[in-house]
Amino acid sequence: MELQPNYIIDKDNHRIAVQLDIHTYEKITETLENYALFKLMDENKDDVKLSLKDARAYYASLKKDS
Repeated sequence: MELQPNYIIDKDNHRIAVQLDIHTYEKITETLENYALFKLMDENKDDVKLSLKDARAYYASLKKDS
């Protein structure tokens, strides 16, 4: 992926912002979301895992409490 940013500058010619095409922006956000999900999964890999039956019962109890 080749970045082709457009810089927005102030009156003193300092870069203050950047513009990206929508495709590039979407690729960047997708990559960041995937990385965040990976990190979350990695941090919780040693947590207790529920069976499908236990998970359904747990989520049903959450719905009743709200």
